[in-house]
Amino acid sequence: MNSNYETAELEQLLSLNAPLENVEARWQRKARQNNNNGSNNNSNNSNNNNGNNGGDRFIPNKMNIDIGHFNLTKENSNPNPNPNNNSSSSSTTNNIESTLYKDTLANQLFEGNSGDLESKILSFKSKAPVGNVSSSTNSLRVLYSQNQVGSTPTDQSLKKQFRQIPQQPERILDAPDIVDDYYLNLLDWSSQNVIAIPLGQTVYLWNATTSEIQRLFQVEQQDDYITSLQWTKDGNYLAVGTNSCTVQLWDVTHTKKVRELRGHAGRVGALAWNDYILSSGSSDTNIFNHDVRVQNHHVSTLSGHSQEVCGLKWSHDGGQLASGGNDNIINIWDINSENFETPAHTFEQHTAAVRALAWCPFQPNLLATGGGAADRTIRFWNTITGVCLNTVDTMSQVCSIQWSTTYRELVSSHGYSQNQLCVWKYPSMVKCAELTGHTSRALHTAISPDGETVVSASADETLRFWRVFEKENKLPTANRKSKEVSDGSMMRNINSLIR
Repeated sequence: MNSNYETAELEQLLSLNAPLENVEARWQRKARQNNNNGSNNNSNNSNNNNGNNGGDRFIPNKMNIDIGHFNLTKENSNPNPNPNNNSSSSSTTNNIESTLYKDTLANQLFEGNSGDLESKILSFKSKAPVGNVSSSTNSLRVLYSQNQVGSTPTDQSLKKQFRQIPQQPERILDAPDIVDDYYLNLLDWSSQNVIAIPLGQTVYLWNATTSEIQRLFQVEQQDDYITSLQWTKDGNYLAVGTNSCTVQLWDVTHTKKVRELRGHAGRVGALAWNDYILSSGSSDTNIFNHDVRVQNHHVSTLSGHSQEVCGLKWSHDGGQLASGGNDNIINIWDINSENFETPAHTFEQHTAAVRALAWCPFQPNLLATGGGAADRTIRFWNTITGVCLNTVDTMSQVCSIQWSTTYRELVSSHGYSQNQLCVWKYPSMVKCAELTGHTSRALHTAISPDGETVVSASADETLRFWRVFEKENKLPTANRKSKEVSDGSMMRNINSLIR
């Protein structure tokens, strides 16, 4: 008996037909959870309605379901009367009374809001909540607005960073009989826009403004020739070094030799002015300082090289003198030190002759130096601390260096094996341009007074003018080209005069 009862009970449980006792239905559990979270949801919903937060969906307002149900029943209970139906006056009166009663009841139930009686069940009368995207969209909005506002400065900075440098020379002049010697300094550009260059035994002056040429003088001895030259700061006087161990000082305005400075035992291959002090470097390894105002011009002798001095440059403030020699050494002479005739620093890192020297115009105490064919590097020095700041392998003999006065850049001329000019950004030393055209070593360079044009003199007997550092807001290209055409005809006449 018990076994039959147990079997029947088990079958009943397996059939799942009998109701479960003490078990909460799913809809009841959901309702209970919603009631428990009601207070929290109400506070969150109030914040969402204020526009501070919002979800990704819009759930319509379903508060008018009762009103909709009333309207439906009202329409079904009050069909339009048929005018052809002859009903009694009593039924008509009842319909009118029923209608008035329902309207009165509706006004009482819905608190007199007659507008709600016309509401729909799914009412979209409220605007969808605005989502809270302040953390993402707003940040992107700021980013894009900054890009739009700063679009013009960004374009200008890119233009400055990647400005176009002409790859062809602006003009080319013949320079016959220029001496092919790495250790000489045979080109200079004055503040009055006049270029001085020796061709053979004669010094010529070319006015870059008027394109006029002037023959200054010719050395007297047959075996003598020009080894160096340097303009004064005002451009009125020209110092000329010769192979006969002398330094001549010329008044260019009156085409007159002012005086001759003697004392060296070898050719004078380097000259540098510091106001009224003229420094001369010679193959006798010495550097003489001359005071050109007095009769006894020799002021001091600087002895710090063991071979020929081939590079001399005074700093822009006149406080330091840099000298380079064929002994691969750079000496820094400080005029404010206790003993000026002892170098303040000696740099021996170059592995070839150092002829290229250039002081930075925008950063004090920064010196750029270049080594010869066995070295091929450009080095940057802090002449106060004596530290080498940077080194760049140019892969070619460094002949000269010129800093730009407009941009933070410099240009270097090279010999073996590329014979090119390179434009570098400082301090990154990224190569901006490589100017080719010379067929032999570009031994000498000089920069124009306005800082825009660099002229290079090569052993291929040509002078090439490169508009490397052109400033912005210049004349249109067409006007400049017409000017160049007129200058070109004058150049041909000048070349014939030089020859």
